[in-house]
Amino acid sequence: MKTVNMHEAKTHLSRLIEEAEKGQPFIIARAGKPAVQVTAIDVAPPRRLGFLQDQFAVPTAWDRNIPLPGHKADS
Repeated sequence: MKTVNMHEAKTHLSRLIEEAEKGQPFIIARAGKPAVQVTAIDVAPPRRLGFLQDQFAVPTAWDRNIPLPGHKADS
């Protein structure tokens, strides 16, 4: 794992973060002593809309006012 000093980390932070995002974590040291470890965060991919499209059919009369079996109106 790569170790960089505080000054180098401040100077090249964007590049170091890009490397960490690609799976190459690094350590920032202060006065030669390791202070923090920087790693990428695992983020779940966003949910896709329409991922069940064409997986099932909805009847054309799905919204008719038809009482369900066992409903009071059936008596």
